[in-house]
Amino acid sequence: MRRRTSLWTIALPASLMICAMPAHAHGPEGLWSGMPWTFDAWVEGPLYVCGAVYWLGTSRLWRRAGFGRGIGLWQSACFWSGWTALALALMSPLHWLGERLFAAHMLEHCILIAVAPPLIVIARPTAAMLWALPKPAAAAFVALAHRPPIAGAWGKLTSPLAATFVYGAVLWAWHMPVLYQLTLASIGWHRLEHVSFTLTALLFWWSLARGGELGVKLACLFVTTLHTSLLGLLLTLSPRAWYPAQGALAADWGLTRLQDQQLAGLVMWVPMGAVYVIAALWVASRWIGGASRAALHGAEASPT
Repeated sequence: MRRRTSLWTIALPASLMICAMPAHAHGPEGLWSGMPWTFDAWVEGPLYVCGAVYWLGTSRLWRRAGFGRGIGLWQSACFWSGWTALALALMSPLHWLGERLFAAHMLEHCILIAVAPPLIVIARPTAAMLWALPKPAAAAFVALAHRPPIAGAWGKLTSPLAATFVYGAVLWAWHMPVLYQLTLASIGWHRLEHVSFTLTALLFWWSLARGGELGVKLACLFVTTLHTSLLGLLLTLSPRAWYPAQGALAADWGLTRLQDQQLAGLVMWVPMGAVYVIAALWVASRWIGGASRAALHGAEASPT
């Protein structure tokens, strides 16, 4: 049984990590009609380290507690799905295409913001990460995290209202022409953009997954849906291109700069908005269900 568990814990993550590695089967070009895969050690390095740490922690826990215990199979599947989505967004030909088409770039951002982070948050990977550390280091980390100044600051930062504000501010800031032009001209600014998108998205979705008032979370999702849809709408309906350098190669795909921007706006407006709407419906169903159960218990407890 232990040998079978070991094979499972090795085979699934290894296959996902191999699939996400850059493909150079035919020279420098990848699998998508000559569009190359991207390898950037500053991006792939941390990504693979996080995957390896989660893999090690899950394997250790399952060897101790039994396969699928402590960290459920569905949690592991969510983590690796989110991890693979990140890897494909940053390494696959989509990233290369995103440097040439605004619509592809926006799709990449959609994955970094609204697809991979909620999957990773649902997986609750903290336990696996701690299991990967030596026991003294894990204990020291937990003790440090529970110190009043750190715990208090983290609690405030991960409140739904604060996380929603940070998430929205970062999203709008990077789409201002001044900052966006920097990401087109500098690889360092481009990396910073992707890191800030991913980290603030993780913060936002984490704030929604932790305990708290469901009504507040629903309001935060409503506000987020509104402001992201507004940004997508502005990009779609604008009579001029916001970032001329971004669409410099759009003609190679039969598009004008403005048409490319309009497609990018639609990507932010519709698919990304749909993710927030689905999350809001789930929170609303929990809120209504809880209120209904409370009302039922209250009716049962009241004297006849």
